[in-house]
Amino acid sequence: MATKNLSVFEAPALSAADLKFGIVVSEWNPEITNALRDGAVRTLRKYGCNEENIIVRYVPGTFELPMGARFFAEHTDVDGVIALGCVVKGETPHFDYVCMGATQGITNVMLEWDMPVAFGVLTTLDQQQALDRAGGRLGNKGDEAAVAAIKMVRLQREFELSATSSLDPMNVN
Repeated sequence: MATKNLSVFEAPALSAADLKFGIVVSEWNPEITNALRDGAVRTLRKYGCNEENIIVRYVPGTFELPMGARFFAEHTDVDGVIALGCVVKGETPHFDYVCMGATQGITNVMLEWDMPVAFGVLTTLDQQQALDRAGGRLGNKGDEAAVAAIKMVRLQREFELSATSSLDPMNVN
């Protein structure tokens, strides 16, 4: 179990200045998901992403996050997507199905569309654990998902640039 604020990290060379992101947010559990959204937006802005390059859309619940991410990939020109949701364990197996569907679905969108999709979904045992991870004593998973999205878009661009330059007959490396 996490016992420290996991949202404290050093990323001085990180820049989102020329990037565009979609953020898909679950409407279910809005006290948590809106805090995650606010953290993600704040972090993107901190690293230089322009406000007009941050597009936020909502889906009914965490299970629908993969489809929301796919809509961003299919219908917009974003460089990456940040998926934000929260599932609090209850007394039925519903938790397991929603978590598994969201995880597999988001992974599938990433691989099918060749686009980074950051997984900012809290899967907690109770509401307090969610609050602790949505801006509380353990940080904000929205911050962490935004940093992951920036890093993955940058990595993808590095590889694309490397592949392009290695195909150049003038490149003797």
